[in-house]
Amino acid sequence: MVESDKLEHDKPGYLGPTPPVGQLPPKGERLWIENSEQLLHAVELLKQSPVVAIDAEFTQVRSLSAESNSSTVPRLALLQLAIEKQCFVVDTLRLKDLSLLNTVVSDPNVIVLLHGAGADLRVMAERGVFVAHYYDLEATSRSVFGQHESSLAAMLWRAFHMRLDKSLQRTDWTRRPLPPAMVAYAARDAEVTLALYSWLDQHFHTVLQLHEYPGQTEQMASWIEPFLRGTAHTSPEMAVMEARAEGIIRNKAQIYADCRYALANVTHPIRRNRLLRLVADLMLTRMAPDILPLLQASTSDERAGSARTLGRLGIKSALEPLRLLLQDPVQDVRKAAANAIRNLDERDPHQQRNMPTRTADGARSWVIESSESEQASANAGDENDWKSRLRSMMDA
Repeated sequence: MVESDKLEHDKPGYLGPTPPVGQLPPKGERLWIENSEQLLHAVELLKQSPVVAIDAEFTQVRSLSAESNSSTVPRLALLQLAIEKQCFVVDTLRLKDLSLLNTVVSDPNVIVLLHGAGADLRVMAERGVFVAHYYDLEATSRSVFGQHESSLAAMLWRAFHMRLDKSLQRTDWTRRPLPPAMVAYAARDAEVTLALYSWLDQHFHTVLQLHEYPGQTEQMASWIEPFLRGTAHTSPEMAVMEARAEGIIRNKAQIYADCRYALANVTHPIRRNRLLRLVADLMLTRMAPDILPLLQASTSDERAGSARTLGRLGIKSALEPLRLLLQDPVQDVRKAAANAIRNLDERDPHQQRNMPTRTADGARSWVIESSESEQASANAGDENDWKSRLRSMMDA
């Protein structure tokens, strides 16, 4: 890598242009909800809005498992729901039944806005509140500006030059009564999430739409789907072997066909990134022509993911387009491209790794290496060995 390229890659943060700073709407009415009558009234007002921003405050509580192992689990303490000119702060400790909220958030015609959806969705689901149709604004922001620029505080400064006070972030949200300052702090995060959505929709509408969860996703081949959801409990090679045993996969050509179909039809950047990782794990080198165009994708997730995949697959023809990514505005992409280029520059196709040998009784033995780096190489060779055998069985 030339020195100028290295300097470009080492520059921190987002280097691209930012749209004009927006104007935050005036603060609306904030209502504390602690009984079923108040919740019913809030739901009637929420149902009139097509868009609802939600934020959750929860605390970690200690739990004992059946094996007497102690662990911590999140406990929902507050749920804030903001619409234009109003924000409802729901006391989820006093209100044991939150099912009324499902008439709003489980309605596929209502858009729910979350910033960092994962944890909030989990703690809501544990209380019987299930979101059908949502946008994750943190993931959207990451796709545009990179993972180090996507926090709510960073985005509010970028979009509105607003400094977000996080001094109460780790406070005890289970205390009652909550001081007015803590109620206002909780409400504010939902309110500014609503404002950030408008700014992102105005300036990055196309990327925002890619991060829509409409309640259902594109159905892919059954052996691929767990990897797209991030719920696979086995290696890609083992998943393929199991699918072959079940008659789901017939041959290597079908593996390629299933992955190509998925790449052409999966639109969500996170699911597409997981698919790219699967392609790299299975060493599907003939998919390189399908992946190369993603180096110019509209989201940084896909540009970085395709760079990593092409580097792992050893696609030398990707070197020139990868070098162009060293000047990408997003730091994540620059780093992924630099690592891929390093992989391709250092890869020696004739290098032989030390392989384990078998004795007459079937036991394995290894040569003890003289250095830690050589031992690591042997261990990597062993891992590649069993994966190679699985791949050869896949080809059979």
